[in-house]
Amino acid sequence: MSPPRKDTSTSPAAYAGKNAYGDLLQELTTLRQELMTLEAESAEILRMVDARHLASAANLIHYLALRRRDMRPLQEKLAAAGLSSMGRAESHVLSNLHAIITLLQHALGKKTRQAPASLIASSITGPDLLEINTNSLLGKPPAHRCVRIMVTFPSEAADDYPLVKEMLLQGMDCARINCAHDDAGVWKRMIKHIKLARRETGRPCRILMDLGGPKLRTGEIASGLPVLKWQPQRNMYGKVTAPARIWIYPQNDGSTCPAHAHACLPVKGNWLAQVTSLDRLEFRDARGALRSLQVVEKVNGGYWAESTQTTYVKPGLKLYLLRVTDSGVIRRAGHAGEIGALPQMPGTIRLHRGDNLIVTREPIPGHPVQFGEDGQLLRAASIACSLSEIFASVHPGERILIDDGRIGGVIRNVNTEEILVEITQARDSGEKLLADKGINLPDSHLDLDGVTATDIEHLEFVARNADMVGLSFVRKAADVALLQAHLKRLDANKLGIVIKIETRAAFEQLPELMFTLLRSRIVGVMIARGDLAVECGYERLAELQEEILWLAEAAHIPVIWATQVLEGLAKTGKPSRAEVTDAAMGERAECVMLNKGPHVIKAIQMLDNILQRMQGHQQKKRALLRRLHW
Repeated sequence: MSPPRKDTSTSPAAYAGKNAYGDLLQELTTLRQELMTLEAESAEILRMVDARHLASAANLIHYLALRRRDMRPLQEKLAAAGLSSMGRAESHVLSNLHAIITLLQHALGKKTRQAPASLIASSITGPDLLEINTNSLLGKPPAHRCVRIMVTFPSEAADDYPLVKEMLLQGMDCARINCAHDDAGVWKRMIKHIKLARRETGRPCRILMDLGGPKLRTGEIASGLPVLKWQPQRNMYGKVTAPARIWIYPQNDGSTCPAHAHACLPVKGNWLAQVTSLDRLEFRDARGALRSLQVVEKVNGGYWAESTQTTYVKPGLKLYLLRVTDSGVIRRAGHAGEIGALPQMPGTIRLHRGDNLIVTREPIPGHPVQFGEDGQLLRAASIACSLSEIFASVHPGERILIDDGRIGGVIRNVNTEEILVEITQARDSGEKLLADKGINLPDSHLDLDGVTATDIEHLEFVARNADMVGLSFVRKAADVALLQAHLKRLDANKLGIVIKIETRAAFEQLPELMFTLLRSRIVGVMIARGDLAVECGYERLAELQEEILWLAEAAHIPVIWATQVLEGLAKTGKPSRAEVTDAAMGERAECVMLNKGPHVIKAIQMLDNILQRMQGHQQKKRALLRRLHW
């Protein structure tokens, strides 16, 4: 007969365990009450959202309440008790918390209470709501993968139907048209090709059209001197392996320059009429170096010539004809010719650390720094900007970043017409400042309309032809509300809205942006990581994109993972190891966007392969333990 079992229910260890469970239950119950209290206090916000998103908005409120505190100590207690640590509760915060409380109540022999009313009212789970919203915005996914692929259309797509069709065949699910480039005629041809390709391939393809938004850019730069440069092809030892091919033609000839010429050289008058196919042309180039061209072929009124020397040419240089005489001597023949008008070079400004740059309100062409003969500074470099509204918003001491942060500076002085900037960030050799480059003001609170006059004009075309519209450079909730008002005016409420998070202000006001966005029926968020990294710092980008993913999942809003995905592959045909890893991280979003490039088809193929492989390993924050193969 076995001895009687010892009663351990009142042992010190059991008592301590019950006490720990009781304390944990009390802490969780208090937390649940905090969530419910914030939901009640947010009644006005919930009243404004679309009825379809009521549960999503409430869950976002719960998640924000949860993340008001440092959850790590509580997570450690939950893990020690063998309970869910709420580490993956974004899409269903209250139900996850209620389930843990119920388990603890059972463990302590306490009577379980009825679930909160909001849980009883919602019959659809958080992941299901996210899937519904994703399908509404991006369409259903292809059979072989869950994450969609979006591709930014190059201008050539308007006239290259085979390219568009191949994109669909290789895996494109959504096409992005950037309204900051081209015009309605080009967009219309792109959309015509998309529709034709959909019919011929049987593959669906949603269309996103991005509004240009209040993008701050550098203005024009005064053209530089007209200088033409060519150089032969050389190997690693500097030996010429192929000469530069130069097209020489009469200046008054209206024909276009052949595409395969390294340079096109106009000559004044009818001087070329005396040239034959075996002649050489000799001249001093713009640097005073003696140079020559070997004429190899006459084609109609022009000539092909070859050069084995790097050469700089400017208008007005004298050309001399060298010809072999009957006696075998090379001599100059005839009178000298003259190089005609050359196209002006695009203007550039070179900036070094410590230089001053003047940003002007008036759209006058910019110019480089100018010095007198004695070396004294005559005037600092200057450049205009595309939005004069910034002059009322910037202040001394604030940063200014140009061309994706390649050039950085600090504002030293501001008046009604000019902003004085001291350059603090540039390579030792200096940086070239070009026209039409982005300007970021991460420390400034800019009062800009989120929908510009140009956007309003484009919106009519977008409403008629696209499935969704992208709101660029959104900064505040009023920007989203303004777009929604214009869509209502156009009777286009069914058009999906994608807000692009690419400014520091947008990230800092993300919850308010999302609550306003949820007033619309079909919604999405794009993480535009390029400008976001510039404004917030590259070292913070990984942290920021994680937080955006979490908030979007809590609101059941689909995310588009964008900017520089497989960019090296799309542009050069060869990916880097880092960008392949980055593309794999896109599995946590609902869509991954590729930018244009000459090798975009290869990029689509690789991204399709990566996403297929990763979906067996990752779903949002949750690692999937599929069987491993060696």
